Amino acid sequence: MTASARCFIVADAHLGQVPPAVEVAFHAFLDQVPQPGDQLLINGDLFDFWFEYATTIPRRHAATAMKLGHVVRRGIPVTFLGGNHDRWGGDFLRRDLGIHYHTGEVELDLAGRRALVVHGDGLTEQHWGGALTHWLLRQPLTVAIFRTFHPTVGDWIAHKLSGTLADSTKDKAVLDRAEAAQAVYARDLLGRRPDLSLVVMAHTHRARVDRLPDGRAYVNPGAFLDGGRYAVVTPDAVELKTFSA
Repeated sequence: MTASARCFIVADAHLGQVPPAVEVAFHAFLDQVPQPGDQLLINGDLFDFWFEYATTIPRRHAATAMKLGHVVRRGIPVTFLGGNHDRWGGDFLRRDLGIHYHTGEVELDLAGRRALVVHGDGLTEQHWGGALTHWLLRQPLTVAIFRTFHPTVGDWIAHKLSGTLADSTKDKAVLDRAEAAQAVYARDLLGRRPDLSLVVMAHTHRARVDRLPDGRAYVNPGAFLDGGRYAVVTPDAVELKTFSA
């Protein structure tokens, strides 16, 4: 991703598992907010489930995929870092849509600032079940087995499992601990890496900006599903915003 004056960061829309109004709002955000000369970073879990087969993509997300392709054609570079729900992208996103798609941690230049971007799953989990789940989902054997399922069956399994996991991870105390653990992780990383200007995380659905005295920062844009939350990075500032169509 090349440098620009502004970088917009969104994450955790979980399209497909949320009310249709969230998808409508996200499409409006894409139309109205990033403009040519800006950058767009999607830090994981845009889709509640995304898995590309050789000739098949999830039909429920076709409209959003086409909308992202239009953003790229408008001259706005889009980088998509897969989260624990949409890490299994591939050639369709990269070649057909022109998105810079990554399956794991990546270093980027965001608005001229060196940033380490990571979705956050598996790093600061506060329950052994969550840590185990995220470890299993990253294993090549798990992905290979899932790929043997018919796409319709795979989509059904993922959709049902995702709803169950969402219901089991709403404990406020657990989320508070996860948010605090992410902040510690980011602060320690910035301490070890003076070359980094930003650490960008998501996953906890908690919007947060921690600024160091030297101007470097940790940012989590929060969940777009939670009222259209996003973040804006410029060469001199990091701000949390809320989109209203």
